[in-house]
Amino acid sequence: MPTIVHFEIPTDNLGRAKKFYGDLFGWKFEKWEGGQMEYEMITTTNGKGEKAMIGGGMMKRQQPQQVITNYIDVPSVDQYVAKVQKLGGKVIVPKSPVPSMGYFAVCLDTENNTFGIFENNTSAK
Repeated sequence: MPTIVHFEIPTDNLGRAKKFYGDLFGWKFEKWEGGQMEYEMITTTNGKGEKAMIGGGMMKRQQPQQVITNYIDVPSVDQYVAKVQKLGGKVIVPKSPVPSMGYFAVCLDTENNTFGIFENNTSAK
């Protein structure tokens, strides 16, 4: 069953946001070298300080209305994009590659909530 596998936090000031979330939750950040924009991978921990299963990312805000987005794993972005549209949702960022990781798309549900879908595929280019 599809589940949340990643979250993204858009920021206006990456350093300030890293300090805030690091100090607040103890999250760790590591610069990701695989993309064209500055992107920090987030490692979260549970209450015992153990690495949690869901991590995230943080980057500069791409548009003024951009909000935190949860990404849900799916077996096929193409199939789920079609399902989103059939059920009355919208695709706001079409299928795009994350090199060597997979493909994603960003959608709106019928209530105008943003969410992402992600297909794991290490041959993505």
